[in-house]
Amino acid sequence: MVLFVWGRIRYDLVALLALLASLAAGIVKPGDAFQGFGDDVVIIVACALVISAAITRSGVVEQAVRWIAPALTTPGLQVGALALIVAALSTIMKNIGALSMLMPVAARLSRQHGTPLSRMLMPMAFASLLGGLVTLVGASPNIIVSKIRQDMTGEPFKMFDFTAVGLPLALAGLVLLALANRVLGVKDRKPGGDSMEAAYGEHGYTLEAQANERTPFVGQPVSALNKLAGADVAIVALVRGEHKRIRNPDQQLLREDDRLILEGAPADLQAFIERAGLTTPADRMPIPAQETSDEVATIEAVVTSNSMLIDWTPTQLRLHERFGVTLVAVSRAGERFSQRLKSFRFRAGDLIVLRVRRSDLADTLRRLGCLPLAGRHMPLGVRSASYWPLIVVLGAMGLMAAGHIPVAVAFFAAAVILMLTGAIPPRETYEAIDWPVLVALGALIPVSDSMRTTGATELIADWLSITGGDMTPLGSIALVMTATMLVTPFLNNAATVLVMGPIAAGIAVNLGHRPDPYLMAVAIGAACDFLTPVGHQSNMLVWGPGGYKFTDYWRLGLPLSILVVALGTPLILTA
Repeated sequence: MVLFVWGRIRYDLVALLALLASLAAGIVKPGDAFQGFGDDVVIIVACALVISAAITRSGVVEQAVRWIAPALTTPGLQVGALALIVAALSTIMKNIGALSMLMPVAARLSRQHGTPLSRMLMPMAFASLLGGLVTLVGASPNIIVSKIRQDMTGEPFKMFDFTAVGLPLALAGLVLLALANRVLGVKDRKPGGDSMEAAYGEHGYTLEAQANERTPFVGQPVSALNKLAGADVAIVALVRGEHKRIRNPDQQLLREDDRLILEGAPADLQAFIERAGLTTPADRMPIPAQETSDEVATIEAVVTSNSMLIDWTPTQLRLHERFGVTLVAVSRAGERFSQRLKSFRFRAGDLIVLRVRRSDLADTLRRLGCLPLAGRHMPLGVRSASYWPLIVVLGAMGLMAAGHIPVAVAFFAAAVILMLTGAIPPRETYEAIDWPVLVALGALIPVSDSMRTTGATELIADWLSITGGDMTPLGSIALVMTATMLVTPFLNNAATVLVMGPIAAGIAVNLGHRPDPYLMAVAIGAACDFLTPVGHQSNMLVWGPGGYKFTDYWRLGLPLSILVVALGTPLILTA
């Protein structure tokens, strides 16, 4: 715990050191040391991350948000709607996955209406934590607490055992976020160095898209496409044939094989192309029969000063024939282009999006003299997987709720089905898994069990029972929840539950109470870290893009924490 709080050593390495120390001290037997890595909790968390990535990749949420976005004209409506959607999604998927899907939407609304991002992002992050309280699979602490209950009683928590407590808490928290954000929240801030533009690639890219026989707008004026594009995508020009270029094509009737020069952010461009039924060079890139689409990557790169591309066009270089590369989109600061991409003349500093085989990626970028921009999600050229991931997840939840299959089996089956059907390619599956979290979980599970088997939790529980012995059940549960909530900002929330869960159960036994309320208090306390940016990944995700200071979080987080304890404690007792 000291090393966790110190923070100089990675939390997964701290967990491994704890396991090693337990082995050296003889507290954990060698035969039990690695059982944690095969525990149901590790499988459930890994599969939940895969499912979240598949839903994110499908684009179904962003499509749904686009339907209601025109009505979100005021900051209050924007904050309330986005927080509600994030909370709802967090009940069925990893909360950081739900948040990351809606952050580009918040950035778009900020650009359109001038609402500072700082007003929206922190409430959305807190809403993702509140939504995780509603179901068993909504947050990792719920799953871990369920495992502790199973070890104690032989019966885990069920899918909706948390709902009677979590749903009222989430609704009350959302009301507070919507009504009090402007009063209690932080001042309007400008994005930090890790702005939304840097984090989500919201550059003005130029892209060429082509109409085809399946484009529903063929025969209609281009102005109809402009209506569909809205403010997110600009139709810069229409190219007919090889050379005819029309700069203001609104009154032109779209023909098959016409090419449109589009400008916008990558996510907006991809969404518009799909809705308009257009194709891009990436769609037409041939993939050998022995390869799969997973073997082709869409990569964003910058043209360096010594690149061989400089002063040449893709046609002159014969990029596809010589290098197996397709130019998908280009961006140059301060300039707009209306010509076809094959005529684009490269300069140093240009941002380009390339479609290239993964096996050739490093060698091709080296030969071209381009540097990849790591850590950016580049949706161009990636077709959505429709509603299939959502259907699979809801089906798995239904089977779990009905008691037909265990939680771990349901999540494992859902993840495998999504991989098998191509909703998420195998390579992206492994990239979606947060391996340090799984390593920390696997290492800490036997350490946590050893605290129980050696009597350490009983000792600590005895000390806390003396403190809370004169308290009512309401007071002792509030004490456990508050203590967990205060510890969580300094530890990973999974580590907090593994330490505090057995202690809380011991307090319940000492006081002659049922363990369930105390275990729920631990789960809620560990899931509700609203006071710092470092206690939960959702809080960290919005830290830079929102331009927040470390001390900003408690302004809105402290009243929300007080609400959770004040309302959550009686709800737990009556559940």
